[in-house]
Amino acid sequence: MQNSKSVGDETEVAALHELVSHGYRVSIPFGDNDKYDLVVDDGGTLYRVQCKTAWKNKPRTIRFNTHSQTTRDGEYHETTYEEEIDAFFVRYPETETFYWIPIADATTQKMELRFEADIDHPSINWASAFEFSGVIG
Repeated sequence: MQNSKSVGDETEVAALHELVSHGYRVSIPFGDNDKYDLVVDDGGTLYRVQCKTAWKNKPRTIRFNTHSQTTRDGEYHETTYEEEIDAFFVRYPETETFYWIPIADATTQKMELRFEADIDHPSINWASAFEFSGVIG
């Protein structure tokens, strides 16, 4: 079983490849002190992007964390990414699908993306609405 750092590293490398293969210029911040993992340049705008790995949550949904978890001086800390990033770029390893989720559309703590539902409700975050098709923004 891989540790969370290895899983995150794999997601960042896959995200970098996905974005570059669609023609975006991507920069990697030096060090681990920034809330964002990548800076994506679409030729007009720079986006601060946090890469996340999704997992299967229920039969028709996936989930990912929209907060960071750290331990400092023996104490557990959770922080959100509000005003620190512009978007999440989420990889679902089971299908190698990516999702571009603007920070304004993200929920706090964890976000669930749904593939199917018996009803259509305004609170549902449809995976298809965020699926990366090569266009960001």
